[in-house]
Amino acid sequence: MVEQEEDLHFWGNISEEEYYKQQGIRGSKSLYTSPRGLSLFTRSWLPLPDVPPRGIIFGIHGYGNDISWTFQSTSIFLARKGFACFALDIEGHGRSQGLRCYVPSVDLVVQDCLSFFNLIKQDPSFDGLPCFLYGESMGGAIALLVHFADPKGFQGAVLVAPMCKISDKVRPRWPIPQALTFISNFLPTLAIVPTEDLLHKSIKVEEKKSVGNSNPLRYRGKPRLGTVVELLRVTELLSQKLSEVSIPFLVVHGSADVVTDPEVSRTLYKEAASQDKTLKIYEGMWHSLLFGEPDENIEIVRTDILTWLNDRSKKVTSLAINNTAVSNVYSKSLTSSWAGNMGHEMALSIRNVMQQV
Repeated sequence: MVEQEEDLHFWGNISEEEYYKQQGIRGSKSLYTSPRGLSLFTRSWLPLPDVPPRGIIFGIHGYGNDISWTFQSTSIFLARKGFACFALDIEGHGRSQGLRCYVPSVDLVVQDCLSFFNLIKQDPSFDGLPCFLYGESMGGAIALLVHFADPKGFQGAVLVAPMCKISDKVRPRWPIPQALTFISNFLPTLAIVPTEDLLHKSIKVEEKKSVGNSNPLRYRGKPRLGTVVELLRVTELLSQKLSEVSIPFLVVHGSADVVTDPEVSRTLYKEAASQDKTLKIYEGMWHSLLFGEPDENIEIVRTDILTWLNDRSKKVTSLAINNTAVSNVYSKSLTSSWAGNMGHEMALSIRNVMQQV
């Protein structure tokens, strides 16, 4: 079954290796064991060896999704533009360990992501490169939580239709959340929460709906009680901490998105403490901005994301170069001062010795 799944790709019948070669990038996949012992499936999409990477991008996918289907179309695009991209299937998703689409603790998922991202940062070939978070839908919420867990660890974040708060338009009213929480204490993995299949509300282009639906790893069952309760908890927490977001960020959202509310992105932009923040609302676009829209719309969003990343990469690189230059000058100054002082002391010592002879 796994072999059959690995032979299927959203781009068609071309093998993964050949497709990456055609796109002018390198790709790899592996299993990563998190500190809590969970086996997580990971991927990388890298520029060719003769192209120095401009920065590192750490991707986080959305609910019921994975990194091996249409999610990787953006990673491939960014790798072609010089960014080293990494991502993992979170617990219970894709090819990672765990009951399908059961996320008992988002906090543990955050730690899984952070430990994997920090491992990548240790690669000497990435020394000095700016690091960016990239999250789609639920992945946008997790990206912000990663930022809270490591406020200085990343130089920016790209949030695509982020689920950083459950809109008041769709949030269940009392006593439904309380009832769900009570029942989930006894039956957390029960998949009974009634909801529509959001794929057809996410993807605008009809032909692309069948591509999205053909993903062999996409979760098609009803949401599990424990997952729903946890997402309600996390989004409530995030909605109370939007003012604590300090990372530079770009939020992109479609005005016609009925899966995550663009008004919530406007609230994030308004309340966040970040000095560098950008909000792009695209008129008439749906939830799946980077796959489900007509190609010309996708190109608009991609260009905005790439421009933002390029500008921030230049700023971070320039700052690093300036800091290095200042550090070198300061070091040389200290060395010269130390050498001068030592020379003077040595001369006095020699004179004192000679006087004793």
